[in-house]
Amino acid sequence: MRTVRLAFSPTPAHVRTARLVAVATARNAGVAESLLDEIRLAVGEACSRAVSLHVQHKRSELVEVEFTDGPRFEVVVRDSAPADQALHADLAVSSPFVAGPAFAETESEEEVAAGVGLALLTGLVDDVTVTAAEDRDGTIVHMTWVSAAR
Repeated sequence: MRTVRLAFSPTPAHVRTARLVAVATARNAGVAESLLDEIRLAVGEACSRAVSLHVQHKRSELVEVEFTDGPRFEVVVRDSAPADQALHADLAVSSPFVAGPAFAETESEEEVAAGVGLALLTGLVDDVTVTAAEDRDGTIVHMTWVSAAR
């Protein structure tokens, strides 16, 4: 297995670079061409979510992304925002039981934006998980796609 690591300052302009690296590494890993647009969009959403959380919580740490090939192409995006608040926003938006008006009264615009990113990810990636980092502040978005047989 090969892993490519990318770390960038939490600036929206760097999300484009993460998308480009994602497509290049996915293509090199043998992922079907038909999935490359989904990977590009999913990595963009996960990285935009991380950047948004960093900006919201005034965190200057780098956003970290790992791309790993193998039987499944894996992408891991790590942010450094407080995990409890980020996961709360993610769960609130992705939950089918949240009513619109009540949600608007209890969540900030930034929390809604971060959670919407996760909702979009669930539509683009078959296997996506968001967990709190165990060793530091932050959340980890883990996404996988099937790679072509090598």
